[in-house]
Formats: sequence, C-alpha cells, structure tokens
Amino acid sequence: MPRHGATLDTRHVARSQATMLNHRIKLRHLNAFIEVSRSRSFARAADALAITQPGISKAIRELEEIVGASLFERSAQGVSLTQAGLTLLRHAGPALRALEEGVVALADGHGGQRWLRVGALSTVESRLLPAAIQHFQASPLGQETSVTVTTGASAFLLSRLALGELDVVVGRMTEAREIRDLAFEHLYYESLRLVVRRGHPLATVSPCPPEVLSDYPWAVPPPQTTLRQRVDSFCVRHAISLPAPCLETLSLPVSRRFTLDTDAIWVAPFEAVAEDLESGQLVELALSFEHQGGSVGLCTNTSLSPSLALEGFAESLRQAAAARPQ
Repeated sequence: MPRHGATLDTRHVARSQATMLNHRIKLRHLNAFIEVSRSRSFARAADALAITQPGISKAIRELEEIVGASLFERSAQGVSLTQAGLTLLRHAGPALRALEEGVVALADGHGGQRWLRVGALSTVESRLLPAAIQHFQASPLGQETSVTVTTGASAFLLSRLALGELDVVVGRMTEAREIRDLAFEHLYYESLRLVVRRGHPLATVSPCPPEVLSDYPWAVPPPQTTLRQRVDSFCVRHAISLPAPCLETLSLPVSRRFTLDTDAIWVAPFEAVAEDLESGQLVELALSFEHQGGSVGLCTNTSLSPSLALEGFAESLRQAAAARPQ
C-alpha cells in the first residue's frame, strides 16, 4: 500500500510540474518558435516578427530551458528542427492556428464559408489531385467547401501541415524527415521514369547504357527533396554523375517544355508523363529507374480533429486513387 501511495504521489508531482511548465510558456515563446521553424533562420524570423535577433535567440533559449530539450540544430546552412522540435511543432502550430481562427471568427463570423487547405507535391498535380477535387466538389459537402491548393517541396508542405496552416498534404513523401510526427495513409506506388522527346538520340537505344546518360542535360527535382534523393541513389548505383549544367525544378510544365524542346533527359513521376507517353510525344528510355516506386498517399496532422470537409476529401482521394489506370 505505501508503495502504491508513493506512486500516486509521484504522478501527482509530475502533473503539477507539467502544469507549472505550461504556465511558464508564453505566447512570445511560441511565436518565436513557430517563425524560426517556418523560416529556418533566426535572422529571417527576427525580421518577420519585427524584433532583434538577440531577442528571438533569447526567446528560443528560454523555451528550450522550459521544455528541457534542444529544439533546433544549427549548421552553416541554417537551422533545422530536432526530433523534440518536430514533436513540439506538431502541437504548437495547430494550437496557435486555432487561436488565430477563433479571433477571426469573433471578428467577422466567417460567413459560414468552409475552406479546405491542400498541399500538393508534383507527383499528384497532373491526375490524382484534379480527379479528387472534381469528385469532392460533386458531393453536397464539396459544393459548400472552397479548396485552396499550395504546391512545393515535401519539407515545406509538411512543415506547414505541422504548423496547422494546411489540412492535408498529398503526394510521394514517405522518405521525408518531417513526416515522423504526422499520420500517413498509403494510396498507391508511383515510380519515376527516365523520359526524352520523340526523336531523341537515345529514344530507340535498347538497352540504354547508363554511362551515356551524362552526355545529355537532365531535368531533375531540386536538392533536399525526396525525389532528388532517388535521383542521387540512381547515380550512385550506376556510378554516374549529373551533368553540368542541368535543370533543377519541381515545375512540371517547365520540365516538360524543356524536354520537348531539347535533348534533355527528364526524371519524371509517371503520372506527369503518362499522357505524353501514350501520345508518343515523350518516350521512356529502356533503362529502369525504380522497380516499385515510392508510396503516394495523404498526410494529416493527428493533433487536429479532422473536419467533415477533410474526411470527405480524403475519401475522394481514395476513390480517385482506386480509379486511376494501372
């Protein structure tokens, strides 16, 4: 019995200490933390909040002392979140976002308008996402909901999801570090393909030897993206290097036009080039880039209660994924 009582006392003390810690965290601490997380720079965060850099450094230092963990890793390239920072961001971002929305709701009542904020990676821009939006907006719930789509790299979109600034992120992102504290639902596998224009010198070469690829310009995803990691792995596997110069972009229209007008080799998601491959405008090289491909799915922030609009849109994504051609 005494031992059981001691356990209860210990738990009571732990809860009391946690409450005291929460009371020590101020809004300025969270604002500084969110802005540094978003900008990945103490200097840019200080400018955005209109305070001095020593001031924002002090706020972060105080917050780290309160939570008892280092929140950021500092390097020559800037700052990035530690695992503890990612965990805090998962909860702090949505909490501040909910507070902001509450204040706005008091100010203007929102007029009953529903909004769904979607983050889209390039792997789903061409077919899956347009099909899902069309399916969703054909439903009664979708007819009352406006959809806003933000595109970009997985790290950027997942950070915004963790902050509560997006409701869902869709695409191929399972290799992303930022996904660790978020929920991911797999929909299907999507492979990257090596494609060239019709009439390209390599279009009819079979099999295509890897060593000749460096003789041509490439269109590839930019560094520090999940897709670029696959490109780098491919180059290491075949002992080749990316040619210089090359085009680095996530823009599908830019990559497509560049490939059609030059002798470039485009490392492209299959969804983005399927129609051009069917029409013969683009040709896939006789060299496999990936066997299975990466997992495409939807990522959500489990610290937020899903809205009816989000649940409806997630079902539309599942329906669109099931109906896509194999």
